[in-house]
Amino acid sequence: MIGLLIRWAINAVALYLTTLIVPGIRVTDFGGAVVAALVLGIVNAVIRPIVLLLTLPLNILTLGIFTFVVNALMLYIVAGLTHRVRIDSFLAALLGAIVLSVISFILSQLVRE
Repeated sequence: MIGLLIRWAINAVALYLTTLIVPGIRVTDFGGAVVAALVLGIVNAVIRPIVLLLTLPLNILTLGIFTFVVNALMLYIVAGLTHRVRIDSFLAALLGAIVLSVISFILSQLVRE
């Protein structure tokens, strides 16, 4: 249970840092990032596997790079559901997905159990 809370906090911090780095992605405040991280976790657990399965042939053709497009779509879904995250363009969402992945990976490595 504590691991889940740590992962949630890592994702919230990563999302907030992403909004500071990527122009075109905004979050209302850190509380908004916490709520958006929760919604992103739920979306990634429920919708993302289905989308990845449906786009598997395209993912194979692009050697997995299309996964970043799927991640950008997940950010768009979160922005539509929470209204605490604003995304100006698809390019901002794509860059945000890449930056979010990198920051989340780095923070996860720093907080390893």
